[in-house]
Amino acid sequence: MVFQFPKLRVAILDDYQDVVRTLDCFSTLQGHEVTVWNDSVTDVDVLAQRLVDADVLVLLRERTRVDEALLSRLPNLKLISQNGHVPHIDLAACTRHGIVVSSALTSRPSYPTVEFTWGLILAAMRNIPLESAALRQGVWQSTVGLGLRGRTLGIYGFGRLGSMVARIGAAFGMNLLVWGRQGSMDRAQAEGFPVATSKEAFFAQSDVLSLHLRLNAETVGLIGLEELALMKPTALLVNTSRAELIKPGALVAALREGRPGKAAIDVFEHEPLTDPADPLLLQPNALCTPHLGYVERDNYEFGYGNAFDQIVAFARGTPINVHNTDVLKQGEVK
Repeated sequence: MVFQFPKLRVAILDDYQDVVRTLDCFSTLQGHEVTVWNDSVTDVDVLAQRLVDADVLVLLRERTRVDEALLSRLPNLKLISQNGHVPHIDLAACTRHGIVVSSALTSRPSYPTVEFTWGLILAAMRNIPLESAALRQGVWQSTVGLGLRGRTLGIYGFGRLGSMVARIGAAFGMNLLVWGRQGSMDRAQAEGFPVATSKEAFFAQSDVLSLHLRLNAETVGLIGLEELALMKPTALLVNTSRAELIKPGALVAALREGRPGKAAIDVFEHEPLTDPADPLLLQPNALCTPHLGYVERDNYEFGYGNAFDQIVAFARGTPINVHNTDVLKQGEVK
């Protein structure tokens, strides 16, 4: 199959901060017609109207779901390009419609997420946001925080990110404790980090418990009120992975009961979360941030850079990082 597209109409979705045009990698799309959308839209009718003329759709992670309901209304769409995993894209539907899905899966960890995890831990343990806000109101030293040295850092999921968070914890002088699937525990022990004797012991012993699990059918709702109730009233739960790892409502209920005593949360079941009356946002012992873990300029250059390189390759007739290769074999690219 031979195809080339010297000029493509490219639609970039969910650029919340209007930053894409300022990235160095944006020049890769020179010569193509680019439209950037900065808001978040889930309504299929609105999306279909906006994207009806698009040849290429650029997504950032999992901010927008693409399925049959939308694809059936995009007659010109030829390529979906992004970086990372594609659980939000219906690959079978894309193949049926002759749409190529290109998404680079690299071994580069999300270093900004690791850094941000530690920002949340330090901010929550030492009450930094609260004290900063109080100082602006004329209040001097209103709380007493907790240090990290000598306390136990629990890592749930010893993969690429979990292992980096663990090593930084060791540098702070924390005692490490790991839990997860057998592979996680084997990797932890190979690095000399202890594993918990049980899941219950892991939750009960951790002073800071950080989640680093990938969301899939096995991990949805993995943590419930029963596990959270085992945590110390002085403990901190940190989630920079996925909100759905915790059963709906369980974290709010646990925080109201005071076990754990605090939570630092960067991920939510429905994003973007813009309702200030959301129950989690109303908890005084919850430090909440708007999914900022991966939101960092170098990370954007990397992710969008991969997405834009894939567009250039597709335009030349040599698509790369294709997830639905059947669409190429059957010669049905639009």
